[in-house]
Amino acid sequence: MKRLAALSMIAWLAAPAMAAPSIAGVPWIIDGDTLDIHGTRIRLFGIDAPEREQVCDRAGRAWRCGESAKRALIRFIGQRAVTCAPRGRDHYGRTVAVCSIGGADINRWMVAQGRAVAYRHYSDAYDGAEDQARAAHRGIWAGTFEQPWRWRRAHPH
Repeated sequence: MKRLAALSMIAWLAAPAMAAPSIAGVPWIIDGDTLDIHGTRIRLFGIDAPEREQVCDRAGRAWRCGESAKRALIRFIGQRAVTCAPRGRDHYGRTVAVCSIGGADINRWMVAQGRAVAYRHYSDAYDGAEDQARAAHRGIWAGTFEQPWRWRRAHPH
């Protein structure tokens, strides 16, 4: 009996943890990598978009690349519902997730359009999309910019 109880405990401990339920709905877009769905703040996993106040350079002219990233995400999603698969929480308590719309990975789309970079410190999932956007000079890759994480460090709120 003790052996059966021990084997049951081992099986229970070895079982995969229950995945967090997906979050779905029409989001409020906070910025190029943050959404809010029904009061849940969601940070898009594996990407880093320029901050709303961040300015980049294109052909010697300043442009508001952070605001542009937010507007691109608003246009892409429109009033459609998205589904987000949580991956965990960040140090601000936000849910970190991969979000999709109509089967399309929103995180990947942002990087492929040059509206965000692959956040290589946390994931390599979007490295290929970034490489393609850079080669095609899309979005922020059409000029020069400071990596969003460096910009945040230099401009604390």
